[in-house]
Amino acid sequence: MTAWILSIAGVTILSVLVDLILPSGQTAKYIKNVFAFVLSFVIISPLPSLIKGKFNVNDIFESEEIILQEDFIYQVNRDKLTALEKSITEALDEEGFKNVLVTINADIFQIDMQIKEINVDLSDLVIDENSGHIDIEKAITEIIVKLVGEEVIIILNE
Repeated sequence: MTAWILSIAGVTILSVLVDLILPSGQTAKYIKNVFAFVLSFVIISPLPSLIKGKFNVNDIFESEEIILQEDFIYQVNRDKLTALEKSITEALDEEGFKNVLVTINADIFQIDMQIKEINVDLSDLVIDENSGHIDIEKAITEIIVKLVGEEVIIILNE
């Protein structure tokens, strides 16, 4: 496919250059007709392979484009997860749970990213004095569900 497009571009550029160099006259008309014929031939040259059935749609769309799209989806979803982890950490910090580490496990290669689980590391947890006696697990779960907007598996590591 790339070679075919390059051939068309090459013949077109060559015909424009010859047209600029040649003086106008009877000979220029014939040379323009020759280049038009060659360009037509280059354009229709893939037709025999199409007729023989060797044509494959996947050959047109190279796999590099698919890889680039997957990389883009991965990066966008990775950025979403990083922002969500940060917002959960900040929300927990505002509620009095300091030094909490949040990591999210999700399938980030899919367009519709699905969160599998949220891990909350409480090993360095510091609770404000003003918090009083609260159910830590319930409070953290409520904050996370409010931010994520769906039921997810929340794993608290102490």
